Amino acid sequence: MNAHSEKKVAVLIVAAGTGERMGGGGPKQYRRLAGEPVLRHTVKAFLGAPGVGEVCVVIHPEHRDAYDEACAGLELAEPIIGGVTRQQSVLNGLLALADKAPEWVLVHDAARPFVSLPLIARVMAGLRLSSAVIPVIPVVDTLKEVIGQHVTGTPIRSTMRAVQTPQGFHFAPLLKAHQRFAGTGATDDAMVMELAGHEVSVVQGEERNRKLTTSQDWQWAVAQLEAHMRTVTGQGVDVHRFVPHGDDVPEARKVVRLGGIDIPHSHRLEGHSDADAVLHAVTDALLGTVGAGDIGQHFPPSDPQWKGADSEIFLREALAAVQREGGEVEHVDVTILCEAPKIGPHRAAMQARMAKLLGLPEKRVNIKATTTEMLGFTGRREGLAAMALATVCLRDAS
Repeated sequence: MNAHSEKKVAVLIVAAGTGERMGGGGPKQYRRLAGEPVLRHTVKAFLGAPGVGEVCVVIHPEHRDAYDEACAGLELAEPIIGGVTRQQSVLNGLLALADKAPEWVLVHDAARPFVSLPLIARVMAGLRLSSAVIPVIPVVDTLKEVIGQHVTGTPIRSTMRAVQTPQGFHFAPLLKAHQRFAGTGATDDAMVMELAGHEVSVVQGEERNRKLTTSQDWQWAVAQLEAHMRTVTGQGVDVHRFVPHGDDVPEARKVVRLGGIDIPHSHRLEGHSDADAVLHAVTDALLGTVGAGDIGQHFPPSDPQWKGADSEIFLREALAAVQREGGEVEHVDVTILCEAPKIGPHRAAMQARMAKLLGLPEKRVNIKATTTEMLGFTGRREGLAAMALATVCLRDAS
């Protein structure tokens, strides 16, 4: 059992800022980094974190379209509209979460896309001993207190720490503190807890968990990803024969399952599972990107538990295999070879379903169909074939 499975843990990602210090190009959380918006990188880190339940994003009211594009296909709660300050945005998020009564909450900056699973785990582990936990890193440079043009003091560097997110809290005390000290200009949530008299504990942060604020930060982020990134492709092919529906099958249920949707057809595909050739081909393509064999090795037809199984199970496991290797699916391209059924009228629904399963924007899932000009087994309508190519970005451990 997961160490945190008995706790109800919510994540609040604060993305309501305008990112003006980085210069032109729009809000930093929606700029593309290695082909994906910064916010998407950040969200996916928490969606894959053990013990995390609901993930919510606080956004600027004018950024809804950018948010929808950045997070298309991801399993997220409805975004929360932020306030004019970060403090107000967090309070809005906490109030929106209150009805769901989480025990713990992690508050994280959207512009920290390099947050790691070990760091998230350290913060959550710290919450077993403290109501407030923040990650910190040592301060390297000497610090000076400056007023105007004059130095007024030199803090002792050995006691100074730079603070990061995610900051973890017991939910009820944090909400109460934010309500009590609303509008005080607190620069982080730990400060609000300090004002309320709570002790704040620390865990070790990570140098790589850097907040992207300036153009120099952006150049650093690009270099980080380029130094630890490679693109791989995988191929999958699947074939199934058509067989008649049973006499006891009502007309409304005479369908063939393709790409996760049911298409009316006079015949069904024969197979040990639901025989969804499209999802089988994509599953094999994804497994190929990380050298994980093929669908038959993971879900052998000889195993009775997979008899009649929904092929979405297979696709989800292949996606998980990619993610365990630090990979992100960039694009999937599918070609279906058949004389019938006609794929065109169902292409959009198939694309939408597969995009949702893979956590991708729909435009990054391409579905094509062609006939074989009445040649071969597909031309004789004896069966159907599907071919898939998957492109995956693998980020090697740094």
